[in-house]
Amino acid sequence: MENITDINAYMSDLGQRARNASRILAAASTGDKDQALQAIANQLDHSRDTLTQANEKDMAAGKEKGLDAALLDRLELTSDRIDGMIEGLRQIASLNDPIGEIFDMNYRPSGIQVGRMRVPLGVVGIIYESRPNVTADAAALCLKSGNACVLRGGSEAFHSNQAIATCIHAGLEEAGLPADIVQVLATTDRSAVSNMITMPDYIDVIIPRGGKGLIERISNEARVPVIKHLDGICHVYIDDEADPKKAFDIALNAKTQRYGTCNTMETLLVSETVADSFLPKISSALLEKGVELRGCDKTCSLLGSDCIPATDEDWDTEYLAPVLSIRIVNDMQQAIDHIAHHSSQHTESIVTENYSKARIFLRDVDSSSVMVNASTRFADGFEYGLGAEIGISTDKFHARGPVGLEGLTSVKFIVLGDGHIRQ
Repeated sequence: MENITDINAYMSDLGQRARNASRILAAASTGDKDQALQAIANQLDHSRDTLTQANEKDMAAGKEKGLDAALLDRLELTSDRIDGMIEGLRQIASLNDPIGEIFDMNYRPSGIQVGRMRVPLGVVGIIYESRPNVTADAAALCLKSGNACVLRGGSEAFHSNQAIATCIHAGLEEAGLPADIVQVLATTDRSAVSNMITMPDYIDVIIPRGGKGLIERISNEARVPVIKHLDGICHVYIDDEADPKKAFDIALNAKTQRYGTCNTMETLLVSETVADSFLPKISSALLEKGVELRGCDKTCSLLGSDCIPATDEDWDTEYLAPVLSIRIVNDMQQAIDHIAHHSSQHTESIVTENYSKARIFLRDVDSSSVMVNASTRFADGFEYGLGAEIGISTDKFHARGPVGLEGLTSVKFIVLGDGHIRQ
């Protein structure tokens, strides 16, 4: 699989085959797509030993290269994770098919009917790191939404991804669909990525999933539209009219439920009216869980040695670790101003019992998810009822927030007439 000498020719051929397959998939019925998803799930189930053996090769190579424990954990394909891939495919098969949906039909004064129809994007390129289960998840979401896909996983998961690709291709062919619908790059050559992101004739959109460095590089160099988010600098604001128990539970959950996710709270904003009563309690609970606290001058004065001074850089940092920045603000408006200056436009939450303030916060905070009395950890495709997500977008075009099936579609105008001509 690695004896590819001409990457440009390989990628051009792969792109052309993906484009041709995308046209066949766009015309496929919901039943055809669901049958393929179920067949792929069955193939994965029957190939557990093969998947495990391939993953063991990657794990051994990763240990030899000195990958850290966190990367090795993401790389490992356990029995539970294989179960998760299979369950994910079956869940996606059970979701409503967005393709072909017609909506907003209206009669115009001329007598014609104008509306819109949901259609696939075409060919989706996805570049991701470490976790081999993404190969199955991404392929399934693209398949259900009528898109062919070109997948480039991390080199550390090469053998695992190829084994999963074999199952995907077998399932597609069993369902009578071309294997070229899902292209998993059979090379670890880094130049293949450069080709992917500069192939607008063959690839309609790129979705990078990985570290900030990877996403920045792709965003800067791509000649294909990119759906992305760079950082998840998420805020929770505790209003002076917050319910104390709700505020405590939400803040603790938003930070400590998981540290390494993009929807984890990185900055806690607290109204000065309630800071004296709220911050000592929440800081004690956070410290008990091993969270390092970095605060503004007022916060440090209140919490003493439990908190170290925050730097200007802290307010703009996605820690992905048990570290939290805390700032005491005068009021909600100052909280909104802080968010506007430092947020990555991912997810922000207000805790308040004041309906009017909640509405103002929802209106004035410009992020892809804005919440009232809920943990930022809910910013997730599954939790939003999308079934699954292929990523989270903080862009304003084309999709925003968790990107599920609908986010992988576009719309076209349709017009119905009966011999109508324009006067």
